[in-house]
Amino acid sequence: MPRVTRQPSNSVNDRPARIRLLLRRGWRLLRPAGWFGIATVLLLIGAAVALHTISPGGSLGTLRERIGGATAGLGLRVNEIVIQGRANTPEPLLRAALGISKGDPILGFSLEAARRNVEKLSWVDQATIERRLPDTVVVQLVERRPFAIWQNQGKFVLIDRDGQIVTNEDVAHFRQLPLVVGPGAPGAATPLIDALSDHPALLARLVAAVRVGERRWNLQLRGGMNVKLPEGHEAEALDRLVALQQDHALLDRPLEVVDLRLPDRLVLRPRATPIADTAAKKPT
Repeated sequence: MPRVTRQPSNSVNDRPARIRLLLRRGWRLLRPAGWFGIATVLLLIGAAVALHTISPGGSLGTLRERIGGATAGLGLRVNEIVIQGRANTPEPLLRAALGISKGDPILGFSLEAARRNVEKLSWVDQATIERRLPDTVVVQLVERRPFAIWQNQGKFVLIDRDGQIVTNEDVAHFRQLPLVVGPGAPGAATPLIDALSDHPALLARLVAAVRVGERRWNLQLRGGMNVKLPEGHEAEALDRLVALQQDHALLDRPLEVVDLRLPDRLVLRPRATPIADTAAKKPT
């Protein structure tokens, strides 16, 4: 008996099924590209329109605006601005620096220019700005962390660990931070405050650390005691002070000055009459 081979049907009734199969296969191939592929097509369309309409000698900014305008009509507009990492940066100032509003063409602005403007804000250390097509802008902030309050010539500002000024606004909200006083204090504050942090009981007594001659520190403690520290050997002097407190309750005595500048000598000056903490005050 002759072998019969079934040939693929070319009937009209089979064509819809074949078309559906081809469409499913095509969609599976397109799906991994996601919005990237779609955005690329839209961007090329927008660029073609922009290049066709831009005048000779037009700027990159003009080209960007043309692309943004062309693609906005295809649905690429800002619908959401997500801000991450913001704790202290005033949001109105941040949005003004960003320069982007809902409804703006999402391809119509410079990410680099927006980043530079945001990083000019005093609270911002680093900023990352990205587009997430089709309609979202994500702003990621790394803020400066206030480390101490600096008082100089009667004014108070917040400084970070690097001694850089963070802000002079709402300083009273951070009055739990150590207070450093005088010219040169910000740049030298970190080693001293780190050393004081190793002795929490001593840090709790601190009213202010005063920079003397931009070389060394005096510690003003609660009760009016003034502790003179040696230049460049603050940690060793603080260890010595804590030992004296443990062995002799030195900080509880009515003393006006405790001089630790010499490693082999302790100079004490009694307080004649009780005095209040008037030398330095934190902002209120």
